[in-house]
Amino acid sequence: MTKAKDPKPPRPKRAGPATKTNPTTGAFQISDELWEVLAPLIPKHVNTHRFGGGRPRVPDRTCANGIFYVLRTGCQWKALDATGICSGSTAHLRFQEWVAAGVFLELWRVGLERYDELKGLDWSWLSMDGAMTKSPLGGGKNRPQPH
Repeated sequence: MTKAKDPKPPRPKRAGPATKTNPTTGAFQISDELWEVLAPLIPKHVNTHRFGGGRPRVPDRTCANGIFYVLRTGCQWKALDATGICSGSTAHLRFQEWVAAGVFLELWRVGLERYDELKGLDWSWLSMDGAMTKSPLGGGKNRPQPH
């Protein structure tokens, strides 16, 4: 006498397509700790579409991943299209918005404050301005040479 096998339960349907983590760009994603610092600095987006609609906005964290990828690797903005992180034009527009809003300047300030809390900064050795070049009016061309 053979036993009837229990049929396997049906697999649940996916809500959307499976996303693969690109092994090349996956290492360049910003950490949760950095995102916790950066997210409050990003200004809230106001929808300017006349009917309140328009295409859904790419999430800020996705754009931040693209921006930091470009800043770390030095690639062109349009080369970001091939990575699958986000569109290069979208990331560049968001970068320009955030620069105009002072997001990166504020991120730098917050980073300095946190470093000062952890390690301490010695500001006494810094100068306000300086140059390590020849003086343009430093003397004539044919002056005596010290030998």
